[in-house]
Amino acid sequence: MSKDAKQGVAETIAAELRDAIERGEYRPGDQLPGENALIKDYGAARLTVRSALGMLQAEGLTTTRRGVGVFVRSFDPIVRNGISRVSARKWKAGRSVWDDETRGRRPTVDHFEIVAEVDAPDDIAAILDSDDKVATRRRRYLLDDKPVIVATSYLPAALVAGSQILAEDTGAGGIYARLADLGHAPAHFREDIVGRMPTKAESEELAMPAGTPVFVVTRTAVTESGDPVEVNVMVMDAGAYVLRYDFDA
Repeated sequence: MSKDAKQGVAETIAAELRDAIERGEYRPGDQLPGENALIKDYGAARLTVRSALGMLQAEGLTTTRRGVGVFVRSFDPIVRNGISRVSARKWKAGRSVWDDETRGRRPTVDHFEIVAEVDAPDDIAAILDSDDKVATRRRRYLLDDKPVIVATSYLPAALVAGSQILAEDTGAGGIYARLADLGHAPAHFREDIVGRMPTKAESEELAMPAGTPVFVVTRTAVTESGDPVEVNVMVMDAGAYVLRYDFDA
């Protein structure tokens, strides 16, 4: 069988399994037929079957448990509303940006790092329009025991020195409420979103299946006077998120 023919068989197997998942024949958490069963059903070579299963994994539909098999992904995605999550009404009321996104599930932080003063990376310095030192807050969040996002906030070090922003617990309303306490309340936000394949380190830190891309969201918070006071770079498992933006016409 030619290479093109084998590819066609792999695509057929993947399409039929994809259709079965969409029909609900295989539900989240269910195990798909194993390689030996698919080889028998389709009369295909093992490498062809593995190629088909790899297509589904690359689409984020399945995950592989080494030595066990291939399963339909069961993670309930986070619906992230990029506009309402940073509404002043929310953080002024002491609410978390996660409140409306996780439907009662509470994220946990299993890795936290604060640096009070460090040189800003070139791209961050350009956004802040300053060569001054920055303070950083880096967090990895888990939801349902799965890593979903690594977020790093960069803030002017001189501005936040000695404040609760440099504490692990920033209090009700988070760092935006604390910036308001310092007289530098965010009044405007901008988000730039890039989709790309992860680095090896990002893939390992987010425990992502092979072939899964990431969203990189860079959010800049700006005061009423136009001064940038935070840049937050978020690397997200794209298979764990729906990015939603609600706005009026």
